[in-house]
Amino acid sequence: MTDTTPAAEGTDTLSRLEQEGEIAADYLEGLLDIADLDGDIDMDVEADRAAVSIISDSTSRDLQKLVGRDGEVLEALQELTRLAVHRETGDRSRLMLDIAGYRARKREELAELGAKAAQEAKTSGEPVKLKAMTPFERKVVHDAVAAAGLRSESEGEEPQRRVVVLPA
Repeated sequence: MTDTTPAAEGTDTLSRLEQEGEIAADYLEGLLDIADLDGDIDMDVEADRAAVSIISDSTSRDLQKLVGRDGEVLEALQELTRLAVHRETGDRSRLMLDIAGYRARKREELAELGAKAAQEAKTSGEPVKLKAMTPFERKVVHDAVAAAGLRSESEGEEPQRRVVVLPA
């Protein structure tokens, strides 16, 4: 008989996400070795998803190569890492990868953008359309708009999908 209490399900989810993080860390360590790049790997579980970060003590710009222009290389590495996890577990992964603090900085900028757009929509009474964004970027903006007490929605088709902040 299996324990299906909420506490047991939470423990199962946590251990599954920790396993995803470990698989991702092994994959990324291999990648860093192949690319001859220095970096430490940090694993965590945030908002019901595994979060893996590659950080470096040195001030070298080596890890910036793994971020790429506007995070393009980071997005590709995240997808490859998710595929490596999927290959091992058979389950789809929602793992988030951060390299050299890029996503953390981006999250702060986007939260600020969302708050400003919400304020503009409140003041003008008109919808505010933002530039096209990735799913990660849109999620952060949607959360910031909701925190400001307004609604937002996404419109358009990838890769031109954008957030529209709606007035109250």
